[in-house]
Amino acid sequence: MQVQISGQQIEVTPALRDHVNSRLDRLTRLDDRILTLNIVLSVNKLQQRAEGTLGISGTNLHAEATENDMYVSIDVLFDKLVTQLRKHREKICDKHQRAAREERMYG
Repeated sequence: MQVQISGQQIEVTPALRDHVNSRLDRLTRLDDRILTLNIVLSVNKLQQRAEGTLGISGTNLHAEATENDMYVSIDVLFDKLVTQLRKHREKICDKHQRAAREERMYG
């Protein structure tokens, strides 16, 4: 998986990079076919914002989180991406299971 972390009007410190990397295993445990993860960290006055785009085979998932603390923003962002990835996997699995069921019934 290719991970890109960038900052707008904020320097991406090693501590922020480590925090993001420590959260990656939550995504890779769900799906090992993740291709890319792009994270953009930005600051607007008192709002700390984290945006992430997850590239998986066939589609992209996007989420963003705005909190008062950058570490909390990163945690909320990963929570949202995990939820989206679970829904996407369920949708894919349902399609495959439905096709197999119909083949057994009518095939």
